[in-house]
Amino acid sequence: MRGTIDGFSYGVVTPLVGYVMACLGGALGLRCTTRSLLVTHSWRPAWLALGSTAIGSGIWTMHFIAMMGFSIDETPIRFDKPMTYASLGLAIVMVGVGIFMIGYRGANGTSLVTGGTITGLGVASMHYLGMVGMRFDGEFTYDITGVVASVVIAVVAATVALWAAGHVRGWRGSIGASLVMGLAVSGMHYTGMAGLTVHLHGTPGTATSGSPAAVLAPILVGPLALLLLAAVVVMFDPLMVKGAPRRIPAESKPGVPAAAVLSHQRVRPRQRPHREPVHADAHGARTPQRH
Repeated sequence: MRGTIDGFSYGVVTPLVGYVMACLGGALGLRCTTRSLLVTHSWRPAWLALGSTAIGSGIWTMHFIAMMGFSIDETPIRFDKPMTYASLGLAIVMVGVGIFMIGYRGANGTSLVTGGTITGLGVASMHYLGMVGMRFDGEFTYDITGVVASVVIAVVAATVALWAAGHVRGWRGSIGASLVMGLAVSGMHYTGMAGLTVHLHGTPGTATSGSPAAVLAPILVGPLALLLLAAVVVMFDPLMVKGAPRRIPAESKPGVPAAAVLSHQRVRPRQRPHREPVHADAHGARTPQRH
């Protein structure tokens, strides 16, 4: 029997909050990726990992905040925690593959296409793996058109995000790119949900257990803490906020004496000393010629 679903139990609240979380994760991830390009190779993996965690957590949080507003009238919904957290790990790892490719190979050509495709497939896989973790007396079926459309949106969104991670430097550009990223992630989610159908196994009844919001709230604590950690790092790192490396004067660098630093504009070419002409006498002796 077909179940009755409602994806907007709280109206526009869950879509709006989910969109904000996707934008937040995207903005933090872009800033971390930008910061990784301004440091030595020894610190780069740490910044890229933090950026991957921020973007993956933002996307995952968006998905499950949206699912807080999802309900099936005839049956209660539960969530399998190991499967739910596995979808979070998948999102972070797959986003990390693309971020690391951009961090070490640049956001151009093959690396951008490959990284965007892998990351987009990872985001879409996170969405559907999270749906697999839902438990109720029935099963989901999907319209193939909606699934394909959601995957395409995820790949395009991931490619654009990786391009922005490699090219956008200032805060304004990062915010603009994160707004587009959040819109694409939300569009991917609701495109996939539009083709969803619920088939119930048992006799239809009325859902009497706790709402999805009450069930999901404790699960969201961990990813929200990861986003908070990334936000604190961004806020307290001056170079991260500026988005450009600070030029250190040569005389301020360790191991370079200030007296030894000369501006090349002030250095004059060395002049050769004036020599008096020399003439040889009849015996071959060379004597200077004075005027």
